[in-house]
Amino acid sequence: MSAASPPQPVSLAAAAWLWLRIGCLSFGGPAGQIALLHREVVEERRWVSDARFLHALNVCTLLPGPEATQLATYLGWLLHGVPGGLAAGLLFLLPGALVMLGLSALYIGFGEVPAIAGLFYGLQCAVLVLVVEALLRLARRTLAGPPALAVALGAFLALAFFGLPFPLVVLAAGLVGLLWPAGFLADHGRAAKPGPPVLLDLLLAAEPDRIARAAGPARRAGLLALLLWLLPVVLLAGHPPWGDLAWFFAKLAVVTFGGAYAVLAYAAQQAVEQHHWLSAAQMLAGLGLAETTPGPLILVLQFIGTLAGHAAAGLLGGLAGAALTLWVTFLPCFAWIFLAAPHAEQLHEAARLRGALAAVTAALVGVIASLALWFGLRVLFGALREVTLGPLRLELPLAASLDPVAALLVLLAAVCLLRMRVPMLRSLALTALAGMVLRLAFGWLLGRP
Repeated sequence: MSAASPPQPVSLAAAAWLWLRIGCLSFGGPAGQIALLHREVVEERRWVSDARFLHALNVCTLLPGPEATQLATYLGWLLHGVPGGLAAGLLFLLPGALVMLGLSALYIGFGEVPAIAGLFYGLQCAVLVLVVEALLRLARRTLAGPPALAVALGAFLALAFFGLPFPLVVLAAGLVGLLWPAGFLADHGRAAKPGPPVLLDLLLAAEPDRIARAAGPARRAGLLALLLWLLPVVLLAGHPPWGDLAWFFAKLAVVTFGGAYAVLAYAAQQAVEQHHWLSAAQMLAGLGLAETTPGPLILVLQFIGTLAGHAAAGLLGGLAGAALTLWVTFLPCFAWIFLAAPHAEQLHEAARLRGALAAVTAALVGVIASLALWFGLRVLFGALREVTLGPLRLELPLAASLDPVAALLVLLAAVCLLRMRVPMLRSLALTALAGMVLRLAFGWLLGRP
């Protein structure tokens, strides 16, 4: 490729094939997915520069929704406009959604078979360790000073002990960062070193108005996506459980800043304790399934929708619940990207917005800590006692209900993931197999169905 010769744009078909390949290989959560996108698009094919990739990632992190899915959509839009964004986002998402649908059907059909139940039992114990690992990783990267530490602690206390709504906690943290950006930007926003020209840079040099010409169609597509997103919410209102599912997951699509782990505490508590769509054990099993599939971890919401729909209307209801959940969860991803991308440069340079992002990221440490506590109590203990002292709400475990086998499986997963650094999928498989063996051999010790 030479700057003197006219650049040859990559075809939409070739790009679509790459997005599908990435979608099939995108295991390991957002960090692994973003690393895979960087390796394929920046390092190997040199379609996009490192600086532009990081710029796009910053914009996606500012927006609600799964950042890796939105990053793929953003990159697809940069290369091929709205058709490229749609292809990238859909093909990144589709493999994981299909795998999750199959695993959900397996869970519904055979989850009560002792061997299968044992696999899911071990899986949910490993998931607890994965949440703790995510917490430690994010804390090391985020909590660089006293303001960030204070925000993280405040978010944890607000959620774990005072039961404040998750969206309120995120908005409060963002407001703090917006009003005091200097307190959070010491280690954020460093510019990437410029590299040699790459495909997109050459295309932009040859067509300076390329982004401007793509802005109008992007805005129209974004507005259309918003209308289509709200359509089932309006049409299904007053028709439980479909209206409740549509409204609940539509709300989550607006408040899921910082990825799936950040919103799982809110989603799990609402789905389990308020709507009773599934049990805490089923929620943990669904999170374990989502960890084993390619694509965004937020696909665990599809599992919730599938179980809720199946409970209401059998097999077809499960399919309808899965489709409805995917629609209202992921359609906004396209809307946010198509509406925000034309203004990305302004967003990237705004110090106050970057300060708000850094504060929200610090709050996510507290959010994930509350999620780890919520899951841990339910994995390790069979009974909890709630104590209320004014606005303070505590869940205390009953010592006699401690599950020794669950504790053993959590220890096994911790050794594999945190001590021996065994790859995630192998650790999940090992813990799941151990759960199956213990379920079959020592089922009387488990103390749970």
